[in-house]
Amino acid sequence: MAPVAPSTSCYTCSCTLTAGTMMPPRRHRLLFLFLLLLLPVMWADPEGSCKLHLFQTFIFHNNFVDISFWATLEDIIFATRQKYTGNILYLHPWVYPALPAAEWENLQNLFKVYVHNFIRSLSSDATLYKIPYPFVFQGATGCDLYPNGSYTKFYHLAYNAHDFLSFDVDKSRWEGQQECELAAQVERQFNTFTGFSVTLQHLLNVTCVDHMKKFIEYGRSDLERQEAPVATVFARTPRPDQLLLVCRVTGFYPRPISVAWLRDGQEVPPGPALNTSTILPNADLTYQFRSILAVAPGDGHSYACRVSHRSLGTRSLLIPWGSSKVALSVGVTIVVLLTMAAALAGVIWHYRRRS
Repeated sequence: MAPVAPSTSCYTCSCTLTAGTMMPPRRHRLLFLFLLLLLPVMWADPEGSCKLHLFQTFIFHNNFVDISFWATLEDIIFATRQKYTGNILYLHPWVYPALPAAEWENLQNLFKVYVHNFIRSLSSDATLYKIPYPFVFQGATGCDLYPNGSYTKFYHLAYNAHDFLSFDVDKSRWEGQQECELAAQVERQFNTFTGFSVTLQHLLNVTCVDHMKKFIEYGRSDLERQEAPVATVFARTPRPDQLLLVCRVTGFYPRPISVAWLRDGQEVPPGPALNTSTILPNADLTYQFRSILAVAPGDGHSYACRVSHRSLGTRSLLIPWGSSKVALSVGVTIVVLLTMAAALAGVIWHYRRRS
């Protein structure tokens, strides 16, 4: 069959892959920030679950391919691929000891073979279908382990940030995600690589969970790190008849947190007056979050923001609206009293010297 130019759907498909496969920044800390900003849906799993994910980006230019790989255990980027050697770079001291040296060598060889064959195959298809440069293929693969012992596994591939191909691990078969000739061609092509499919099936069904358990064991101190939240409440007035109470919580780790507003001691239920942000990463590898409550100025009710977090144990932070004003007035009073005391002490010292 003669090659056919890719249909428009290959370029404009509106169904996007999990956003964590977008191109990462270069530095590892920025990788962390980027990853957490773009993967909000991956944090709704039950307490006690764990995730081992591998992300990859291939940016095809006219005469070279820019490659990025990074692996995460929960939100910890623990390994990446060295740019020029293709070797695995271990980002924490507990990573390498978690597996035997022979296993690391085997994984490294598998990655190198995979990268070589992936680039050769997709470059050939790009020439065949006259794909304009640059273009990007992005991948996300891994497994999620749940408290009851069950787990899920996946491999998704995107083309220019849109769903393109996925691997059915149970059937050991690739399935196209776009109605275009390019996707159909790559699906057929990948399904002829039976050795690769069998290897990938074993890696996702067996190796991924086994390695995850080892990494959890060796990286427990990092996984169990706790940083207590710091919360402040302040107000904004977008218009005369509306007051926005803002509860800003920052500096906490791990990510799960509960923030609620209390009106006269009773929790405010979800509704149009309540607006919460997504949980966002800070540069110091902690998180921040905002909850905003719209109220009528002078409505006569008392309001407080309540924050619960693992680092606080059974306690909660309770920050009433107006506490910052009280703190300010108390602070001013203390300064005034200290100033008066200092002045009085100075007067007494002065008169004692004269006498």
